[in-house]
Amino acid sequence: MEIWINPACSKCRSAVDLLDAEGAEYTVRRYLEDVPSPDEIRAVLDRLGLEPWDIARTQEAAAKELGLKDWPRDADSRERWVSALAEHPKLIQRPIITADDGSAVVARTDEAVRDALSR
Repeated sequence: MEIWINPACSKCRSAVDLLDAEGAEYTVRRYLEDVPSPDEIRAVLDRLGLEPWDIARTQEAAAKELGLKDWPRDADSRERWVSALAEHPKLIQRPIITADDGSAVVARTDEAVRDALSR
């Protein structure tokens, strides 16, 4: 299991604390330093069953500069979104846990973390 975190994020710290409390074995990826490639983002989106706009933090300054809220959310625009997430990793929703069964969850709640642990 791997968790993508930003250490400055309280939701990320809570998720890591819960993983530790449950004795989970996992790898931490500080995705702002170890930026995921477009291929890795696509793979995580497939595991999540989501589209890139579903995990985009549209309130971030970079999102506003890019005008992300106004971008089309369709198949033709998918790669543009993936590229934006790779170029501006702060736009990626966090934390994301990739579970051992090949799935993934956006782990912003204790319930989502427990869901990942049960897989």
